[in-house]
Amino acid sequence: MLKPTIISISMATVMAGAAISPALGLIAKAFPEASPTMIKLILTAPSIMIIPFSFLSSYLTSKLTKRTIIMVGLVIYLIGGIGPQLVPTIELLLAFRLILGAGVGLVMPLSMSLINDYYTGKERTQMMGYNSAFSNFGGIVTMLLAGWFATFGWRTPFNVYFLGLVIMIMIFFFLPKGEVQKAPQHKHKTRLPLAVYGYALAMGGIMLAYYSIATNIALYLEQNNLGGAALAGTVVSFTTVGGMITSLFLVKVEMIFKRFVIPVMLFGMGSAFLILTFTNSVPLVILSVCLIGFGQGSLFPIIMIKAMDRAGFQQTDRAVAMTSSFTFLGQFLSPVVLDGVSKIASNDSIRFQYGTLSICIMVIVLVNTSTILRSNKRLPSAN
Repeated sequence: MLKPTIISISMATVMAGAAISPALGLIAKAFPEASPTMIKLILTAPSIMIIPFSFLSSYLTSKLTKRTIIMVGLVIYLIGGIGPQLVPTIELLLAFRLILGAGVGLVMPLSMSLINDYYTGKERTQMMGYNSAFSNFGGIVTMLLAGWFATFGWRTPFNVYFLGLVIMIMIFFFLPKGEVQKAPQHKHKTRLPLAVYGYALAMGGIMLAYYSIATNIALYLEQNNLGGAALAGTVVSFTTVGGMITSLFLVKVEMIFKRFVIPVMLFGMGSAFLILTFTNSVPLVILSVCLIGFGQGSLFPIIMIKAMDRAGFQQTDRAVAMTSSFTFLGQFLSPVVLDGVSKIASNDSIRFQYGTLSICIMVIVLVNTSTILRSNKRLPSAN
């Protein structure tokens, strides 16, 4: 049961924001005085708390066992996740979402560092893929469930966070207690390699683009008269379908595309946003969000593995905390940045935002591909 227990932890983290995205339109109607940006912050507010608590989690591993930290984090997670359905104001709702973020921040880095603790080589890559795949599966189930709950009102979708209780039970019975990871006393604390910060920045950028689906798709469907809250839940769930497919076959995907796996997956995401910019077809919208999930599902574990390898075993928790923090910073900044771009351009269409993302991603693909090709040319001369 060790593998499914470790994997189950990531299912809680993926639900932090997107799980209640189908209910955004209903929440906006329940709080008409709230601005559109504040409504979107209901999804992204947890991420701003995840950042400092990820670093706190990394620090606490030298004081407490990882099992203890996860259990405490899940208790906070349950309070912050379920609590919003009981509040009368948008401000209190956001406060509970921040509490949720604190719980996720404690749990998130450990869901990946535990894989690094127990597995190596191809098995580690496979487990990272499974971790991403089943977190996406959890996303599918919870978002579809939240979409169904949303038919009863804006409060009921928050009940999906009861999944945290199931995960707590699994952790209690099946995760070994482990030991406190005290750093060797003879070693001085070293800085993280610069490459880790580069990978963290890349994770943040990918999440900024990826999370635009969760925050904008309900409004996108309404603006273009394509559907309502129930359809939004279905559409958003397809981002996780794509992510689950690539994550399950991560080792094969990496073997097929080799050094070009990152630009190829980014190209798929850029193409999907281009389709969303112009299409009026629901099937094409679903195909596009599936492609976006396809890219994210492979990019996240691959970049995370590269960051951990650069950091080395003793700094794994810090590297995971850094990349996780930038991931959730990108999540938090997604509506702020994209709405800001719309205001600057005086164009509040969601299509415009997706078109902007498509152009930015394609530019990055060109730069990344040319960098790889130049490095390939230098390899023979170096030998």
